[in-house]
Amino acid sequence: TAIAITEQPVSISVPVGYSFTLRCRAEGRTLLQYQWFCQHQSDCCQIPGATNPDLPIVAEQTTLYTCRVNDLYRNAVFSDWVKVEVHQCVARGLPPRLWRGEPVIILNPTEQRVEVGKPLQLQCAAMGVPAPCYQWYRNGNLLEQHKRKKLWITHAKVSDSGTYLCCASNSHGEHWTNAVDVHIGETLPPTERLQLCHLVFISATGKIALLVGNNCYQHHPNLMAPVKDVFELSRLLEQLGFQVVSLLD
Repeated sequence: TAIAITEQPVSISVPVGYSFTLRCRAEGRTLLQYQWFCQHQSDCCQIPGATNPDLPIVAEQTTLYTCRVNDLYRNAVFSDWVKVEVHQCVARGLPPRLWRGEPVIILNPTEQRVEVGKPLQLQCAAMGVPAPCYQWYRNGNLLEQHKRKKLWITHAKVSDSGTYLCCASNSHGEHWTNAVDVHIGETLPPTERLQLCHLVFISATGKIALLVGNNCYQHHPNLMAPVKDVFELSRLLEQLGFQVVSLLD
């Protein structure tokens, strides 16, 4: 109770070489002294000369930081540990030139085909100042338990199939990853799969196609060109002899 931290440092997720200042503020009954510490991998050490409330850093590698605050009566408290996550390989043009710290997606999840009972893993990553929070969705529905960069399901079920995407957000805004399809089911050898596709094709008696182009979603950013996609698919299917019914939204 002798010392109260009034401003905690914040975690950040930035490209290598990014300059930033970690801040810690505290109040006490006497003059306060500050000392910053860092931890990389398993080594924790005091940062020489880092005795100010502000700690300027140049991001070189992912590192943890904390600040100790003590008074003249030998009371001491530590700030929260924060992570400076450093991305060594970032595509050209990222972050944007006038970046204000809003989330920028640098790794999108990829389509997955997984057998029933096998592990399912989806991964994304974003930069941001402060570091973004993550929230995964399946078929537009929030997945309450999945709030990290990696979505991990130990034993995948058929019901886990669907379209997944993740929202990265911080105090400056939010950005969404690409949407990807996840297929959970028994996998067939290539020859058997080809035979099955052939059977389905030759047994189809009706040639009627229903196309629905959705552009507006509650939990997903608008798509780029559903109207154009429906038009192109309609024309292609009509050339193949299908009767096409097209709907939008």
